Amino acid sequence: MALEIERKFLVKGDYKQTAFKAVRITQGYLSSDPGRTVRVRVKGEKGFLTIKGLGNASGVSRFEWEKEIPVGEARELLKLCEPGLIDKTRYLVKAGAHTFEVDEFHGDNEGLTVAEVELAEEGEAFEKPAWLGEEVTGDGKYYNAMLMKHPYKGWK
Repeated sequence: MALEIERKFLVKGDYKQTAFKAVRITQGYLSSDPGRTVRVRVKGEKGFLTIKGLGNASGVSRFEWEKEIPVGEARELLKLCEPGLIDKTRYLVKAGAHTFEVDEFHGDNEGLTVAEVELAEEGEAFEKPAWLGEEVTGDGKYYNAMLMKHPYKGWK
């Protein structure tokens, strides 16, 4: 199993001008238990099955296993997922030596935009672009598995 180390931020400015790629993502959860989420994702024309473990105390690190599966199978598995599919567009934005994944949510999570940066180790330094807002690493309400249960539209 691989260790995923990432930090998550809200977005407060224009990132699209510097994005070098954008892809539509639909994902659902076969299990949204915080100790072991099982996610099905259709990313463009590819399918993925991902299992994530419980995060550490800071929320920066957790175990992640991901396998590409045929997109047709992923679409079929989405039909079995818990209610509340996630629909978003992911933009890839380079900043220094890192690439940020900026997720602009649609549907029930419209209006929420979150950026993540993957790191090699928890204390790794990285360039913070001007559009990066408040850090929300470890705040469970911003996890996709929670957004499907408690969408952003209901926060206000």
